Amino acid sequence: MDDETRALLDVLVADARESTADIARQTGLSADEVDARLDDLEAAGVLRGYTAVVDWDRTDADRVAAVVEVNVELDRETAYEEIARRIAESPTVDSLRLVSGDYDFALDVSANTMQAVSRFVAEEVAPLPAVTKTVTHYVMETYKERGVVFDDRDEDDRLSVTP
Repeated sequence: MDDETRALLDVLVADARESTADIARQTGLSADEVDARLDDLEAAGVLRGYTAVVDWDRTDADRVAAVVEVNVELDRETAYEEIARRIAESPTVDSLRLVSGDYDFALDVSANTMQAVSRFVAEEVAPLPAVTKTVTHYVMETYKERGVVFDDRDEDDRLSVTP
């Protein structure tokens, strides 16, 4: 990957709503070159989508997020990809990664209620034959998402103390 394409991707990661002209200005490419590279990156599967970062706490929508750890035990007929494909089919799953460490998969999931998240884990993940253990961590507060800091407080919100 050349430096201009890397710069183009960096711009999109920071703000996917940048106009072609703004991306061109930031990368040193022409607007036509930006359009052509975007088309090529989409066709190659490098760019898989353009998404928004939403602070769900500022909406009136019911939404519960959780991180689910999943351990599996593979046999000769089962591969990580097969398990991942089955789990990824659910619209409850926002992201799914094979990870190193104490567990095999990390899932970011969301639903309208804690019960819906629990039901998803109990009915769709845990029953898979290769799954040996799941651990669900409910998200209590989000401070940063996809590089965007959710900090609207004053810089110093500590109580002042006077002698």
